[in-house]
Amino acid sequence: MTISELLTAYDQQLRTDAETPSAVAVECLGPLRLVTFAGGRGFVTYQNLDGAGAATIAGWVAGALASFREDPSIVRVEWKTRGHDSAPGLHEALLGCGFEPEETESVMVGPARALCVDVDLPDGVNLRRVTEEPDIRAMSAMQDEVFGSPASDGNAEAILRRVARDDGMELWVAEHEGKIVSAGRLEPVPGTDFAGIWGGATLEEWRGRGIYRAVTAARARAAVALGKSLIHSDSTEYSRPILERYGLLRVSTTTPYCWRR
Repeated sequence: MTISELLTAYDQQLRTDAETPSAVAVECLGPLRLVTFAGGRGFVTYQNLDGAGAATIAGWVAGALASFREDPSIVRVEWKTRGHDSAPGLHEALLGCGFEPEETESVMVGPARALCVDVDLPDGVNLRRVTEEPDIRAMSAMQDEVFGSPASDGNAEAILRRVARDDGMELWVAEHEGKIVSAGRLEPVPGTDFAGIWGGATLEEWRGRGIYRAVTAARARAAVALGKSLIHSDSTEYSRPILERYGLLRVSTTTPYCWRR
């Protein structure tokens, strides 16, 4: 598939309710989907902005934030932008409402089977799928460390709620002598050709040794077993070259803009 074909599949299949399977509530404002997640998180996404001009877009930004501000439990809102969208004035409108841009990532899409490679792991490192609470908490703590987030139970609690709902998410880790050194999620998207790979993190001292590739390959094999033919991921500059090496293509970029109460 060409980049154009992959981007069309991404826009049509994923930029719908399929993007937010763990939503607690969803409201609409024009083309916007205002999503509430557990833990006081708001999220704004859309398939496109319908050719709107800067003034209309500024009104949507202000209206979306006002809606979330009315709920005192919402402490953080993410507005997910895509680099290929036509969105005049969006950056300025978001800044004007107190949103701050975070790191831009690459939207990677490609065939799942391309990632199903054999990887030689370092001695003593093994892969497994985890489902039990102690493993999930250990995995989340490692990811917080890697991503530079303050240590908290928030991520673990959110994942545990999803595990309890049995929504199809799979958690894969690599460990050495009982310590989790790398991890990532697989998120099959119901009703689509896609599965997402998310949360990929490897402790710094274990990077460059094939472990992330092995965790990714394990997730890709699981996706194929579930009948998914395409993988998508928002990738940092650490993971993007690895995914490109195995056939995924950079079809766009995404930049989250975040507001905090």
